[in-house]
Amino acid sequence: MSEATIVVDGLRKRFGSTQALDGMTFTVQPGRITGFIGPNGAGKSTTMRVILGLDRPDSGAALVGGQPYRTLRRPLCHLGSLLDAAALQPSRTARNHLLWIAHSQGLGARRVDAVIEEAGLQGVARRAAGGFSLGMRQRLGIAMALLGDPPMLMLDEPFNGMDPEGIIWMRGFLRSLARQGRAVLVSSHLMSELQDAASQVVIVGRGRVLADTAVADLLRTSSSLEEAYLKLTRDAVEYRAANGTEAAR
Repeated sequence: MSEATIVVDGLRKRFGSTQALDGMTFTVQPGRITGFIGPNGAGKSTTMRVILGLDRPDSGAALVGGQPYRTLRRPLCHLGSLLDAAALQPSRTARNHLLWIAHSQGLGARRVDAVIEEAGLQGVARRAAGGFSLGMRQRLGIAMALLGDPPMLMLDEPFNGMDPEGIIWMRGFLRSLARQGRAVLVSSHLMSELQDAASQVVIVGRGRVLADTAVADLLRTSSSLEEAYLKLTRDAVEYRAANGTEAAR
């Protein structure tokens, strides 16, 4: 699965006076889950948008299987993504939402029904998606990401809104994707879930990579991924409260 590789190489991006990306560089390898973590404003969302061709970098490149995403024919067959679970037409049923996207990629109803089953949506597939809980919308977003049976997936906060059963399902689902040889990039603030699921982690701050290493290596010097993360990002948070603790955004 050598084609199943996401390469981020020297990305720089400025929005006005804000340097959102400052040489962001890392690689997501096939057959593993790579966690993508950092404080608010670290550049995670901008990086993922650049990978998908939604934002253009000032310099550097992001390649999906060796090509820019925007040049791909039937891009969902190369990289499936979930950035915003709320990005749907609320009056459409879940199945019709997926059918609409599938038709844009030359995919048929049989594939739609397959991903509905894989995401555990059989019982609600003909309900309007606007009435879904956040956890169910996450599952619908996962189904959409799987439509093209892509060798690469990129998921932003997939655990959000999940109940305990959903979190367990998501953890096992991500592991199954990696076992199939897919490259999986997961952005999340839930360190405990990434510690259990990811084999590699990219920790970022202020638009650059602070660490790109195996989770097991971090745990040799820290009691948890959360502790290692806090050590590495202590100087990269957006701002701190008067007592020195990180302030909430």
